[in-house]
Amino acid sequence: MFQIRIHGRGGQGVVSAAEMLSVAAFLEGRHAQAFPSFGSERMGAPVMAFCRIDDREIRLREPVVRPDALLIQDPTLLHQVDLFSGLAADGFIVVNSTRSFAQLGIEDVTRRFPADHLCIVAATELALKHVGRPLPNAALLGAFAALTRQVRLEAVTRAIRDKFPGKVGEANAAAAQAAFDAAGAQAPKEAAHA
Repeated sequence: MFQIRIHGRGGQGVVSAAEMLSVAAFLEGRHAQAFPSFGSERMGAPVMAFCRIDDREIRLREPVVRPDALLIQDPTLLHQVDLFSGLAADGFIVVNSTRSFAQLGIEDVTRRFPADHLCIVAATELALKHVGRPLPNAALLGAFAALTRQVRLEAVTRAIRDKFPGKVGEANAAAAQAAFDAAGAQAPKEAAHA
């Protein structure tokens, strides 16, 4: 089972990201689940969402405490909560930023993980360019697909289009494609599930 924890703030599409990721896995014939965890339901409050992907039925229902991958939609959370808690030793980290891990102040943390499991993508900028709004979720899913190979980009963009039909879906799919391309150089050479 591959477990993903997504960190962000209310209004950034954290819950939608987990849902779209689970739909992408379903589209590939896999089992998946997605669910949120948040305290105060207000714009800007820290939010977590979880996704699990497996080739067999998933019976586990509790929050993901030992993730295989982290998607960090808002880098301002990096020093406010222990985002890296429980992350597998060979885990994947995707951060929405234009700054390096050193500039973000997390180089000591990221040094413990395989270099080809780390990705920084300017997801907010890609969303602004393609969607016209600072919603990094779809772009981060594209980077996740490139880095982990847990789902194909085609499944991700189809899940995005299913969630947001019409021009909004097309724009978000374009942001996901751009992030996939940007993360491609950092992707593992062998596909874990392709």
